[in-house]
Amino acid sequence: MLASIPAPTSHGIEIGPLEFRFYGLAIALGMIAALFVIRKRYARFGGDPETIEKIFLWIILIGFLGARLAYVSTHTGRFTDDPWKVIAVWEGGLAFFGGLTFGTATAIFLIRRHGGEVTALADSIAIGLPLAQAIGRWGNYFNQELFGTPSSLPWAVEIDPINRPQAHLDAATFHPTFLYEMLWNLATIGVLLFTEKRFRFAPGNLFFAYLSSYGVGRFWIELLRTDTTFRFLGISRNGWVAFALTLVSLTIFILRQRSHSLSTSPTPATKPLSQRKKSSSSRSP
Repeated sequence: MLASIPAPTSHGIEIGPLEFRFYGLAIALGMIAALFVIRKRYARFGGDPETIEKIFLWIILIGFLGARLAYVSTHTGRFTDDPWKVIAVWEGGLAFFGGLTFGTATAIFLIRRHGGEVTALADSIAIGLPLAQAIGRWGNYFNQELFGTPSSLPWAVEIDPINRPQAHLDAATFHPTFLYEMLWNLATIGVLLFTEKRFRFAPGNLFFAYLSSYGVGRFWIELLRTDTTFRFLGISRNGWVAFALTLVSLTIFILRQRSHSLSTSPTPATKPLSQRKKSSSSRSP
């Protein structure tokens, strides 16, 4: 059993005059893994994998921009003295919910523009996105950010004094909330893949199942976070967003699912795209 997770000894690696931050490398690796999974699943659903390659970079770029804008808008005080650091993403500072909003809107627009099916893409992203999150969260470890309240648990993470919150300068170890989120995302992937094979989901509903699961996990993780700039009734801004996301996505999932009979047969998401389109007239909006 671990005594604690040691603080990282380095933020990156240097190759000649270049420095590669582990934060950026983790995000990049997560994106590559997501592309592989999404492309493979979309092809299995009968879609053209080349379509994913055409739109994936734009989804990432717009989603990345949305994530950064959302973070900056809620941490304006951090950039008052150094406004140029608005673009210093290598130091951390991406709001997932902002990226999710911008990225989803971009994905819907582009997949329709290229003649693809939104629900097939949604069922593909439902597995690829949490995988990217699980990998990317390790970047927070190397940046010593997104940790929780002080903890003496065997898996608590050590945080250097310079990175500790003012209220807990005397604490050496904290809840590794980035690790909790990584494990939650991996568990979500496992549950989704398991249920996908055993239940008949409405096309696209796997994505809403993912959102519901992520919302639940993010809500309780937010209760442990100490880096929030706003709280209402003891719950952070992201906590309330996670709560709303869970309610909305779960409601949509149930309403859409009611129009489809449940069975133990393979999910319609695994049918060829042509068959999925034939049944589109019977789907919920």
